Amino acid sequence: MSDWTAADLPSFAGRTVIVTGANSGLGLVTARELSRVGATTILAVRNLDKGRAAAAQMSGDVEVRRLDLQDLASVREFADSVETVDVLVNNAGIMAVPYALTVDGFESQIGTNHLGHFALTNLLLPKLTDRVVTVSSMMHLLGYVSISDLNWKARPYLAWPAYGQSKLANLLFTSELQRRLTAAASPLKALAAHPGYSATNLQGQTGNKFGTRIWLAGNRLLASDADFGARQTLYAVTADLPGDSFVGPRFSMLGPTGTHWRSPLARDRAKAAALWALSEQLTGVEFPL
Repeated sequence: MSDWTAADLPSFAGRTVIVTGANSGLGLVTARELSRVGATTILAVRNLDKGRAAAAQMSGDVEVRRLDLQDLASVREFADSVETVDVLVNNAGIMAVPYALTVDGFESQIGTNHLGHFALTNLLLPKLTDRVVTVSSMMHLLGYVSISDLNWKARPYLAWPAYGQSKLANLLFTSELQRRLTAAASPLKALAAHPGYSATNLQGQTGNKFGTRIWLAGNRLLASDADFGARQTLYAVTADLPGDSFVGPRFSMLGPTGTHWRSPLARDRAKAAALWALSEQLTGVEFPL
């Protein structure tokens, strides 16, 4: 553990970084700080106007491109537009929203938070030079990944368990990706990070008025700011860490940044392999290395 902050970022001159969901919250701060230290930063966003407004707050070489993680055709189009990239930050996400389906018929939280990023990562792997960092959450502790019902067709839909499933899927994905990279003798690394409890726009978009009031009150009383949350991602982007590291604050919500523990379910190698196989089947995208 250390008192590392974004002020300790090394130069990223000559390097290219993609940050999904970079128009607000943790993604905006992550992209802003990487562009500040010289990275060519691609803001991968669904809403181009919001992306351009975010880019206007940043210095350096910043580009805005459209990416809708709820539409696999958009994911493929975005990946095709990328020539080379050093770091991919899978940051975008939705949290505890009412039941909805993506363009491709996936439950929206698993579709956005996991399957969209799964497809994007595998499509970009041949163009990557350094690492993939995926933003998970301590809410993975609520999660159980159902291989037989990933998209909540057989179970009554529950927004928070669905969010927990998607965040647990992020960790299983990271572990299996690193296992495959190692087996392929690839120098690439797969890492995950969690922000603790950071006040962002996610808490105001649950679609539940009562729940939103509780979360916004919690933001005022308990949460850290987005700069603190993004610090965990930035450390995972830059630190010399082993593959499959999980970065977060020492005390889960607050404290110095470093490697963090994960639940026993997040360490289930058989479940990670099964989720990977199912994700390939659902997205039609396979490990390319």
